[in-house]
Amino acid sequence: MHSFRVWAPGKQRVDLLSGGSRIPMTELEGGWWEGADAAASPGTRYGFAIDGGETRPDPRSASQPAGVLGLSEVVDHDLHSWTDARWSGLSPSRLVLYELHVGTFSAEGTFDGVIDHLPHLVALGVDAIELMPVAEFSGDRGWGYDGVDFFAPHHAYGGPAGLKKLVDKCHAAGLGVVLDVVYNHAGPVGNYLGDFGPYFTDRH
Repeated sequence: MHSFRVWAPGKQRVDLLSGGSRIPMTELEGGWWEGADAAASPGTRYGFAIDGGETRPDPRSASQPAGVLGLSEVVDHDLHSWTDARWSGLSPSRLVLYELHVGTFSAEGTFDGVIDHLPHLVALGVDAIELMPVAEFSGDRGWGYDGVDFFAPHHAYGGPAGLKKLVDKCHAAGLGVVLDVVYNHAGPVGNYLGDFGPYFTDRH
């Protein structure tokens, strides 16, 4: 059983498409809609149809295995076994940051590829790495500043599991992790926020 929620104010109908099933969702207060699929579990692909329109990925998706135009994927973040319980963080007052682009930093162009080079960064005297935007964007390679799924680490880099593994390994090596994020705009491809509601307004 997995419950789904999406913010789509002012809509007449929202359907959950999960694992091949179409499930009408219930409207709640504040523009929220809720639905559940008893058969859904981590790895299940899903999306939403607004007022009978085409299926769109979740605006709050945590994983987009097929990219920005594909369905979202159910993720259970508790399945990751963290090993950094002793990590206490770093003081931001004096940090040596190493900014890197995951797609070009290693031959693999993945989170795992970055892990292989952590000993070198430690030897350089780096305190923390700063990842250029890793939110899901169109295609397999790019700068990342045209992301559209703000909470889904890019599938070609290794997705959410890959990012968690990288953070864990960084902490084990004594390195902090800083994310370069872009929240004031979205890219043109796969940007379906307007189908759901006024996610961007003149106020913000």
